[in-house]
Amino acid sequence: MARRAARPAPALAAVGDTPLTALPGCGPKVAEKLAARALVCLQDLWLQLPRQYEDRTRLTSIRALQPGVAAQVEGRVEAVERGFRYRPMLRVAVSDDSHATVVLRFFHFRAAQVAQFQPGERVRCYGTPRPGQHGLEIVHPSYRVLDATDDELGNQLDPVYPTVEGVGPASLRRLIGLALDRLPAEDALELLPRELRDPLRLPSLREALLVVHRPPRDADVGALLAGTHPAQRRLALEELLAHHLSLRRQRIAQQAHAAPALRDTRLANQLRKALPFRLTGAQQRVFEQILVDLARPSPMLRLVQGDVGSGKTVVAALATMLAAAAGRQAALMAPTELLAEQHLANLRGWLEPLGVRVAWLAGKVTGRARAKVLEQVASGEAQVVVGTHALMQAGVAFHDLALAIVDEQHRFGVHQRLALRDKGAGGSVGASAVVPHQLVMTATPIPRTLAMSAYADLDVSAIDELPPGRTPVQTVALSAERRPELVERIRKACAEGRQAYWVCTLIDDPEETDKPSAAMKIEAQAAQSTFEALSAQLPELRVGLVHGRMKAADKQAAMFAFKAGEIDLLVATTVIEVGVDVPNASLMIIENAERLGLAQLHQLRGRVGRGSAASSCVLLYRSPLSMLARQRLETMRDTNDGFLIAEKDLELRGPGELLGTRQTGLAGFRLADLARDADLLPQVHAMGERLLTESPDVAEAIVARWVGAAARYASA
Repeated sequence: MARRAARPAPALAAVGDTPLTALPGCGPKVAEKLAARALVCLQDLWLQLPRQYEDRTRLTSIRALQPGVAAQVEGRVEAVERGFRYRPMLRVAVSDDSHATVVLRFFHFRAAQVAQFQPGERVRCYGTPRPGQHGLEIVHPSYRVLDATDDELGNQLDPVYPTVEGVGPASLRRLIGLALDRLPAEDALELLPRELRDPLRLPSLREALLVVHRPPRDADVGALLAGTHPAQRRLALEELLAHHLSLRRQRIAQQAHAAPALRDTRLANQLRKALPFRLTGAQQRVFEQILVDLARPSPMLRLVQGDVGSGKTVVAALATMLAAAAGRQAALMAPTELLAEQHLANLRGWLEPLGVRVAWLAGKVTGRARAKVLEQVASGEAQVVVGTHALMQAGVAFHDLALAIVDEQHRFGVHQRLALRDKGAGGSVGASAVVPHQLVMTATPIPRTLAMSAYADLDVSAIDELPPGRTPVQTVALSAERRPELVERIRKACAEGRQAYWVCTLIDDPEETDKPSAAMKIEAQAAQSTFEALSAQLPELRVGLVHGRMKAADKQAAMFAFKAGEIDLLVATTVIEVGVDVPNASLMIIENAERLGLAQLHQLRGRVGRGSAASSCVLLYRSPLSMLARQRLETMRDTNDGFLIAEKDLELRGPGELLGTRQTGLAGFRLADLARDADLLPQVHAMGERLLTESPDVAEAIVARWVGAAARYASA
């Protein structure tokens, strides 16, 4: 882990950066295990926050115990039984004044533990009771045997910390306690200026840390468990601020580089006149924002988000024309060959009639063809280059890359985005490097709260208007028992000259898989068997099959046949989530829809409704539905608005699952939750801009405190 930057508070720098080996009982071996979890100094332990709490400040009578509700009880040992029926097991019966008994059950124990439990001994234990063979039992409770004078209960809640491999919970709790004992005084620990803190009426950082680690017995346990206690809000505020500052600093660093100013709109205007349709108001607004960015001699960093079918590709095409007009190059990278080839077809159809050469570079372009394309890219003959990850490979050298476009950016890792950017800087980005402008696109609308935090290094544009003539897709949720009705519905739709999708989640039947993975064990209809069944049930239709295990050529052939109208019904896995544009397809059935997330369901539904015909999406589910699955299906049924769906997805799944650390470069939050703490973001932004302007050393220290080495990943 990289060492932290110097901080403005000397006491904090001296104490917070103290290595953990300075704590009693933390030798080199323990320190090494802690370092594996990025815990290397006292400050790291201060910020290793509890994940839950145990209330040992009160006793519950055994008779009042409830299954599944953790509690602390005290009683006397009535009986001890040690058995070896299937595996070693220790059972201890404990009763109290309520004349009720609970059994303590241990599967892992030592002889010394057995000796502790003598009949008549007084025992205090904490755990979660569950129904057993002879009433309630607690498996592996935490406990201690009391002596005659030991009656005092704790005066604070006990924190439970995330596990650290090789360091026991008690040892970790003790080390964190020792670290907290060395907390500096409030003024030395605090980084936020008082004039920024006071209006929020939140506790100081020192007070917040002590409350979160050592909550008093009268603390609001419900608020602590929900993450809404004022002490947690104070910590969440600073953590969100640290991540925001980290990204903003990266943005400032990026802006320090030079980029080619692209101001010649001649070719872009020609393309607009040649298009067989008019831009929507939203497309026009976003393109004007891009024009302003490209005209500057500093690199554009813009995210364009738009719902499925909103027309992001044509906006990207217009942007490439500014690079071509300046005698420079543009590159468009997509995550799959299918999507990349669709972009290729569109760009060639729009750009080449205007004299702009579009080249194709993907993994399947090999041999002489590849050598020829590489030569055209290196010489500048290829003005616009479309491809997949192949664009980032070491052997690809651009003549003068001025604009890098990344589609479905959330499918690429941070380093991949950096690699394409670096193609315009001779492979490295130094202080004086000229880097290309960056335009990243996503058809997965990002919730406003997520965009404000995860993409603070990017300007965000939204194409929030669909092209005219598009009809909203009608969505219904049906039980799998009504499958025969759907077969007839497909028969009727195809007889009227329309086409349909049937989306499945598996490829083979689980029974036919030699080594079934966890995914294969779930109850889901396989695409292969569905293809065979529908082919038999609908012999008059031309049924096609596409899944991820097919050879690329076979998959591509099936896709193009469907697009050409040579296939009536396409049975597919979620491989068709992006990249297929078939205006004649007006019916989609998504099987086992309850197993997919909202974003993926919305992406799949976007494959229909791309023409003028009324389109439908049927979400086929198997009962019983979980509460989460029911909420997902209801959301899909109630709205076609991808931005509303994204907000709901954030609410249901949380930001970690929605974005993921690998994709965004953001380290996982210790405490903050973007959905729960969204109301803090306006203050975070205002604080961040003020600190960067007036107190950059404080901003540096806040980032170092919360983000540390993870900050370097946010530079993409």
